[in-house]
Amino acid sequence: MASTSKRPLTLRDVSEASGVSEMTVSRVLRGRGDVSQTTRDRVLQAAKDLGYVPNKIAGALASQRVNLVAVIIPSMSNMVFPEVMMGINSVLENTDLQPVVGITDYIPEKEETVLYQMLSWRPAGIIIAGLEHSETSRLMLKNSGIPVVEIMDVDGDPIDGMVGISHRRAGRLMAQEIITSGYKKIGFLGTKMPLDHRAQKRFEGLSDALKANNMEIVGTEFYSGGSALAKGRDLTELILNKHSDLDFIYYSNDMIGAGGLLHLLDCGKNIPEEIGLAGFNGVELLDGLPMKLATMDACRYEIGQKAAEIIAARLSETATAEGQIIELEPNFNRGETIRRNKN
Repeated sequence: MASTSKRPLTLRDVSEASGVSEMTVSRVLRGRGDVSQTTRDRVLQAAKDLGYVPNKIAGALASQRVNLVAVIIPSMSNMVFPEVMMGINSVLENTDLQPVVGITDYIPEKEETVLYQMLSWRPAGIIIAGLEHSETSRLMLKNSGIPVVEIMDVDGDPIDGMVGISHRRAGRLMAQEIITSGYKKIGFLGTKMPLDHRAQKRFEGLSDALKANNMEIVGTEFYSGGSALAKGRDLTELILNKHSDLDFIYYSNDMIGAGGLLHLLDCGKNIPEEIGLAGFNGVELLDGLPMKLATMDACRYEIGQKAAEIIAARLSETATAEGQIIELEPNFNRGETIRRNKN
């Protein structure tokens, strides 16, 4: 685990790595001056290999830091990450720090671009969703010289700090609820897969736990787009056309789960006796559904709070050690769409 006390990279590091002068490196990175394409390519490649990000405010501030915390998340289109942001803001509003948000759309290349732009302004810290990043992004994070907290997930090796739940464990816990409730034919519906690594881990946890009990996932449907009620309806109809004997469907999130619930009710299905279903996230926005969807709360608000607390503490005069890891426990809510345990 990298120490965030390591000094930030400088022009000299890029100069030594590329074999050209610091002045030439500066010209290339600022896009100015008469520099050959060969030299330009050499400098840019050296900077990329090092994970170097040019400092846009060098010399402007004595501290070479601004009181901003970069928050990099994949989406703001549903209630998951807005609640994380609310948790972050609840802590930072009592400090001199302000969060600034970048959106990646679950695309690694876009995450690189957002991270590069954020780091170029020398924020005081970084909160970034997930543990899976491109090698370029990992280098930029490791060599940033500031506190980094990866959030939402603890199934992996963090660069620095980490706050989240185990999504594989969440999948295993859901499998146990399904098994003890007497369901036998299980389907899984997911969006943004495999780019949504956390949904993928829940799928793997579910699958592994079912196999350990001599069961398996009968059918799956994956969709690369975002979460929506209409998509949940469509995917549910599709999987049941292929596997009419399914008696349980686990959805990668509550939104498509809600769409599935509405479709099944329209079809006259007896829920949860004939078919059960569950989502993930515990989104309160869906409390007005005809039936309360079984789900698991991913501790979103608390994750935001804890991550912001780590950043604030690391920047205080009595700074704590780097590498703090906090694993939270997801809470299962049976709702009305899963049978009471039969065992």
